Amino acid sequence: MVLEHYDFVWRSLRRLGVSPPETDDATQQVFIVLSGKLPNVEAGKERSYIFGIVMRVAANVRRARANLREVPEEEAPQMQVVPPAAEARLDRADARAALDEILASMPDERRAVFVLSVLEEQSPAEVSATLQIPVSTVVSRLRRAREDFQAGINRLRARRKGV
Repeated sequence: MVLEHYDFVWRSLRRLGVSPPETDDATQQVFIVLSGKLPNVEAGKERSYIFGIVMRVAANVRRARANLREVPEEEAPQMQVVPPAAEARLDRADARAALDEILASMPDERRAVFVLSVLEEQSPAEVSATLQIPVSTVVSRLRRAREDFQAGINRLRARRKGV
């Protein structure tokens, strides 16, 4: 199961707000929890069961991070000089940080639907099965999540223009 679902778990944790230094540990935690609950996993429903664990682990990691008094790396003053060859990597890092910021501003239930539908490219029926909610709820949450995402993009654009 680890080999089959590792990438999905890691990406999902990352998209649910777990930052890179914590992502590997959180991924391991998901599989530790899963190993203790293997008898409860129904055949064919492994992915939805795992995603439920992913959501709880991500919430725990975010909650633990909120209690820290450390300054996050992205808010720390930058003192290094970046060589021009690294500009492309910085652009990707900026885009990744912007996506993380927008996703972090969404409520958990909308973020989960957005991650599975848009980023993992699952159909509404697959998302419904994964989250064990009605398809109509998936569609409604996805619509609201897309509105949240567009509002986040608009906020970032306004911030960059100095508004």
